[in-house]
This record gives sequence, structure tokens and C-alpha cells, in this order.
Amino acid sequence: MPTRHDIRNVAIVAHVDHGKTTIVDAMLKQAGAFAAHQQLDDRMMDSNDLEREKGITILAKNTAVKYHPKDGGAPITINIIDTPGHADFGGEVERGLSMVDAVVLLVDASEGPLPQTRFVLRKALQAKMPVILCINKTDRPDSRIDEVVNETYDLFLDLDADEDQIEFPIVYACGRDGVASLTKPEDGTVPADSTNLEPFFSTILEHVPAPVYDEEAPLQAHVTNLDADNFLGRIALVRVEQGELRKGQTVAWIKRDGTISNVRITELMMTEALTRKPAEVAGPGDICAVAGFPEIMIGETLADPENPIALPLISVDEPAISMTIGTNTSPMVGRGGTGKGADAKSAVKDRKVTARQVKDRLDRELIGNVSLRVLDTERPDAWEVQGRGELALAILVEQMRREGFELTIGKPQVVTQEVDGKVHEPVERMTIDVPEEHMGAVTQLMGVRKGRMDNMSNHGSGWVRMEFVVPSRGLIGFRTEFLTNTRGTGIAHSIHEGHEPWFGPLVTRNNGSLVADRSGAVTPFAMINLQERGVLFTEPGTEVYEGMIVGENSRSDDMDVNITKEKKLTNMRAASADNTENVIPPRRLSLEQSLEFCRDDECVEVTPEAVRIRKVVLDQKERSRTASRAKSAK
Repeated sequence: MPTRHDIRNVAIVAHVDHGKTTIVDAMLKQAGAFAAHQQLDDRMMDSNDLEREKGITILAKNTAVKYHPKDGGAPITINIIDTPGHADFGGEVERGLSMVDAVVLLVDASEGPLPQTRFVLRKALQAKMPVILCINKTDRPDSRIDEVVNETYDLFLDLDADEDQIEFPIVYACGRDGVASLTKPEDGTVPADSTNLEPFFSTILEHVPAPVYDEEAPLQAHVTNLDADNFLGRIALVRVEQGELRKGQTVAWIKRDGTISNVRITELMMTEALTRKPAEVAGPGDICAVAGFPEIMIGETLADPENPIALPLISVDEPAISMTIGTNTSPMVGRGGTGKGADAKSAVKDRKVTARQVKDRLDRELIGNVSLRVLDTERPDAWEVQGRGELALAILVEQMRREGFELTIGKPQVVTQEVDGKVHEPVERMTIDVPEEHMGAVTQLMGVRKGRMDNMSNHGSGWVRMEFVVPSRGLIGFRTEFLTNTRGTGIAHSIHEGHEPWFGPLVTRNNGSLVADRSGAVTPFAMINLQERGVLFTEPGTEVYEGMIVGENSRSDDMDVNITKEKKLTNMRAASADNTENVIPPRRLSLEQSLEFCRDDECVEVTPEAVRIRKVVLDQKERSRTASRAKSAK
């Protein structure tokens, strides 16, 4: 069969923070993608604000470099897909793998294979793709290259790789310095026999198969991603499997439900470095962007109108975590950060506070996010959103918040399945690296969450690696407590491991909440009296309302408190006299920490300016009656 030798399609996959985006930056620079005078940022592929703030890749993105072989041959286009390294964005990885013919597996020279390495490698091996192993960060002082290579071989065997797949080439690299070599360097050093990524490029050209096609086959192009443009409207990113796509051509658009309609391609673009440039034609193996399809979805096919043949839809793993997202129902809806001020009326105009706006935004998210699901609930102003993990759902809420939405978010729950008449819940494989002195605290923490230790290894450097299988709901609220118990030194990563029978009741938060019993502004006087009762979350002057949670109680039950109480003025002294006590600075909770803190009868109010935790039922008397009824029922 004919082969296109002028193109290669490869995805770079790895665990979070093993250096994928950094090595792609170095490839772009060394392939001459930028002019000498251009000002370049670090992690150019992480273009999203949230990606830059959190230091992780959230969306799979593609770029293309023109590589000029040293022997003077014709330039070769290498299409590179930079995929996320976090398990919660696994849908992006699966989508990225549908566009390529091989993967580069990046492994940290010190940390070795971690849970997400296992996940992305399993997907690549199932797709029968060749793998190139790249040991990155060889310059780390704690690198252990030989051990990491052996661990990677063990992982291949564990995942039932066949003989061809296990004979993978190995490249040693320091992505930050843009250096790669086929010769193993000493631990803790940059490869000495090379000054650039030339060995990496040549390994890709040698081991990534060139696209093969059938000259007689009709057009087939797979939609793998979506984008939007103010001028062109919705843009579909497609990989051409057979035939050719041309600008102005009429193609058959095969939808998810099997219906077919003929549509004209109004614009065709090819990626060069980080920009898209107009093109006239795209052939087999090319990854290109096309416009002219206002309602096109991921996984659909563009085909020959005379002989339309659909490609298989992209399938992703089932969601494991769900939470309820609805309109803001608090007394401070639409009133800005403090809830008062002259611009309160204008603030309401800019807010998106209606059920219709929230539903439209969730529907829009479904278009580009294949691993998300939105289900109706009993309430017309709230929806159940299911995703891979807590972080993926928190990122969605953070994006909506920045767009001006005001929301009420329910406590994250797990998505259960029924197998042979029994309830099964999702479980995670948790890999934890901690200093030896914190081993007992971590074991105790996982024991409370019904974690089962599978493996433990000590590399002799004072650090211990432990592997647990733990129910997903046991990890809701785990990270904050874990970092506290390990004094911020522990590293924990988890990956979805399937479903197991229900583990029984879990109690992960022992302390109750301090709940405001009236509306008003927080006073320092009230905070001084309350701070010995627990940890406070609010600052002086913050506007609160009845039912809002203002702190964590030192006991297990909830306590209604008056945090707006003022020190009374007398005829003998001013209200500010004798005020020598200090207010302990409050604990500020991020959106993720607020979601972790929630109990079943609590929810999180999210606005562009503030994140507040509140009771689902705000009225104090109504909550007391409900509690009394629950006690008498027992």
C-alpha cells in the first residue's frame, strides 16, 4: 500500500509534571518554528490561563514541526499531540491517541512510572501502537535511570504488551536544556555526547510508522477535537484517514445518530508551530482544521458523498465522580463580593444567574468534552454533572465562575454501578511517596478511608513509596488532610482502577461546622470570642447570612454562632477600648478545598468574587426540626 513518508503523527504521553510540555517547547525551538527575534514563553503549549496558574496541561493540543533531515532530504512534518498528565483529564488523552500512529512515553528519571503512566500506556498498548520510551530529567540529583528503565519494563509486562511492543527504543533527555541522547548518561547528569534533540527526532522518524492509505478508497476523515473562531464559527480538527479534503469541497457529514447530510467546507487550515495557516488540500495522515459545520461533534466522520463510510466513534471510560451544579440560591445572589455597595445593581446585569444560562453553558461544555455527562435532576434549576474526577469538575466550575456565572455546587459523590444485583463503586489506585517518618500517619489515614495496601518499596533515600487500592469516595477531602499530616512533603497520585463491591460507610471528616445564625458583617469582637471554638474561614467586614458556614468546629457536631456580634459602647468607655487581643488570621479555602470540606447537608456557593460554604437548608429552625425527626426515626 502507498505510504506518505513526508509526515509522522505522534502523541507525547506521561504522568503529570514529567516534562511533556517542556520537551515540546524545545522541539519547536530547535526545528526552527520561531524567528530569532520572537519573544518566547516557557510552556508555550499551555495557553489556557488555568493551565498556567495550576502548572498542568488540561486540554490536548496539537502542533506541527518541520524537521529537516541532516542528510539533506525533503523536510518531514511531525504532528505532535501534547496530552494532559492528570488522570481526571483522561478523555483528552483518549481523544489524542485517536489522531496518531505512535506514542512517546515520557518517564521522570527519579519518580519512575506513576499511576497516569500506567493509564496512558495501557490505552496505547490496547490500540497496538509502537512506543518510544524517553527517560526525561536525567539531570535530577536523585535520578536512578537503570531502576526506572527496569520499572518501565515491568509495567509493560504487567499490561500484557506483546513482543513487538516490548522491544522499544530508549532516549535519554533533559527537556529543560533541550538535549537528548541514545547513550545512557550518569545519574544526575545531562547527556554529554549531544548538544540538541537530534537523536530524539531521528528516533521518532525511524520508529513512528508513516501513514499508510489506499489510493482507491473514498474520503474518510475523523473529527477528534473542536475549536471556535469569531469569524469562522465552529472549527473541527480532523485526521484524514483516506482520500483528500479540499477547500470548497462538498463532503458527506455522518452524524452520531447515523444520519448523513452534505456540507461544503468553507475553510481548510493546517497547523504550523502554534498557528493555523490556510491550505488548499489535506491528504491521508494529515491533521487539519475545517470550518463550515455549525453543529459538528467529536467522533463524527466526514466522508465521500458518493460512498459515505463512517469511522468508529471515539469511546472513553465511564465517569466516576458526580456533583450537582445549579443556580445560586443564596440570599446574596447577584450582589457582588461584599454583597453591598453602589454598584450592586450594575453587578447583577453582568451576572449569569438564571437556570437557562447555566444549562446552555453546560450543554456547550459537552460539545468539546467527551468525558463529561450532564443529567437532569428533580429540580429544574440544578443538573447532575458526571466526570472522571474531582479536579476535572472543579476546573469546569472555575471556568464558569470566571465567565460571570453564580452557582450552587453540591458535595461530590461517586457514580455507582449495579453488577449481579450488588452495588459496586469506583476504586482508585493511589501511589504515595512520603519521607519514612510520615509512613505511620499515611497508613492510618488510608486505613480510615478503607484503603488496601498493595505494594510498598523503599529506595534507600529516606523516602517510601506505597501503593493502595482505595474507594474513590474515600479520596474526596483526602488531599488537604494528607498534606497536613505529611507537613507538605508527601506526593500522592491516583488513577481509576475499575469498580469493586460497596465498601460500607466511611467517616472522613470528624469535625462539625460553625454556622452563622443571622445576617450581617463579621466583627473582630465576635471572631475573638469564637476563635477558641474552632478554625474560622471569614475575615472582619465579610458579609454573612443565616446558614453560611464561617468555620470548622473543634467538636464533631455543628454549632450555630453569632459572628456579627458587636462590642457595646458604655458611658464609661468606647467600644474599641481594651481591645488588645489579636484576631488569628482565618483559613482561606480554595474552590477545591471547599468542595472537599463539604458534608452531605452542605454545598458551595460560587460567584466571580467569592467561594462560600453553606448549609443546603439555611433556616436554623428547619435544620433543628429535621435533625430531631432523624433522631426519633432511629
